[in-house]
Amino acid sequence: MSEPIPSPLLDQAAALVSDADLLIIAAGAGMGVDSGLPDFRGNQGFWQAYPALARARMEFTSVASPDTFRADPSLAWGFYGHRLNLYRDTVPHAGFAILKDWGEHMDQGYGVFTSNVDGQFQRAGFDSQRIYECHGSIHHLQCLEPCDDGIWSADRFQPEVDSDACQLLNAAPTCPRCGALARPNILMFGDWGWNERRSAMQQARLHALLEKARRPLVVELGAGVAIPSVRHFGQHVIRQFGGRIIRINPREPQVASTRDVGLPMGALAGLAAIDALL
Repeated sequence: MSEPIPSPLLDQAAALVSDADLLIIAAGAGMGVDSGLPDFRGNQGFWQAYPALARARMEFTSVASPDTFRADPSLAWGFYGHRLNLYRDTVPHAGFAILKDWGEHMDQGYGVFTSNVDGQFQRAGFDSQRIYECHGSIHHLQCLEPCDDGIWSADRFQPEVDSDACQLLNAAPTCPRCGALARPNILMFGDWGWNERRSAMQQARLHALLEKARRPLVVELGAGVAIPSVRHFGQHVIRQFGGRIIRINPREPQVASTRDVGLPMGALAGLAAIDALL
């Protein structure tokens, strides 16, 4: 049984939310756990979600690679097609609505920085013009080659997947310009062909929001240190814009300053506890 969170920490977190004029939501893989999504933390978690890849002893870093699309497109799209269907079917947990409500009551609103490719913030009703997906989105496609810098919606692609074998059963999507195999517009491992144009535009919009803020608050959720993209962004906001941070993480909640708050909790539990004080 986990230890109760000291009330002064929650009070301090609630005070930070109340004082902020811009909410920056910084979300890692742990944000989706309360919605029932796997976070692929280590091979065991990944292989539990994809038993066919466990049998083949294929690690996440191996299958999540452009090389796999070239060597075995049915396997690559079996994996990403399964994920696409999963994310389309997942209902965002109540913590998303809490964050949206906080941000909508702040003078400068909210912005989202996420390393997740699942599109859950858009599904939860967040303004897509205020979201920066630093690793791209599974809901968008690009040419595998790539033949140009085109990025298009994956909405018309309906993957039929044999989940046990991790194989795509229907036709894979293709590039409308050259006819080559299409791939998700996601930054993969060993990826020199990712088209970052969409992500770069999102980044510029988020930085424009930060330039207007005087008291930005980062609420960081489910962001670990193994791939620290989200943590680095939070530190950037603190250094460059004088922001403060609430870090909600059940394993690694430590913060560097007593002016900030670290809560050893899951995303939904932490948000609900703070919200109860507002």
